[in-house]
Amino acid sequence: MSDFGGPEIGVPSEGGTGSTEALSEEAKQRFAAAAAGMQQIRREEKRSKRRDDQVAKAIIQFLDESQHTHLFVLISRLVARDCPSIFVLAILSLIHEGCRTTVKEYLKEMLGEPPEPDLTGATALTKSGAIAPEDGRILILWITRMQTVLSLDVRGILVKLMVDEKHIDGTVLQLTTFVLQEFFQSQKKEVPFEKLQPLTASILQTVFEPFIPSVRQLLAERKSEEVPE
Repeated sequence: MSDFGGPEIGVPSEGGTGSTEALSEEAKQRFAAAAAGMQQIRREEKRSKRRDDQVAKAIIQFLDESQHTHLFVLISRLVARDCPSIFVLAILSLIHEGCRTTVKEYLKEMLGEPPEPDLTGATALTKSGAIAPEDGRILILWITRMQTVLSLDVRGILVKLMVDEKHIDGTVLQLTTFVLQEFFQSQKKEVPFEKLQPLTASILQTVFEPFIPSVRQLLAERKSEEVPE
């Protein structure tokens, strides 16, 4: 068998002895390109496996901390929906350094230099006076991380989170609200869960909104293609 997973191919000589003639320069280039392509695929597979391992370790480390065990069920629900764990980490990155580091490394690997966040949005968050300017900046950085992660795999993430063309699984709202609540607690601010939900919903709308139309179209196309039994 050849290195490319198929049978070895020989060019028979005129005498029928099975010996091969010299490859043309064009054929050599094609084989070289194919070999390079396979090597690149193998490198990508190794990187992907390493990244998946890092993501899994970050989530396990997060859940091992006693103050986060109450989030286990919510995280498990998202994983059960096949939501890529890197997006779960992006949510958790607001309150956990290990998760934040893993997400930043992922974005650097995928993009080289992640886009600079538009910090003018922090003004909208803080103009009411309820959120301090520095907290607003941290939240904008967090929102940008979530949206950038989402942009790299819209179908793989958002399609998994949508229960139909109009609704997103409420688990992501619950988890994000708990994360936001813990963030404010770290800033010595106690905000009831129920009062935080509108802010969380607004944040998630900001993250998801640019990608909703294309995903709705995809879901509608899938539904139209379904043939009744």
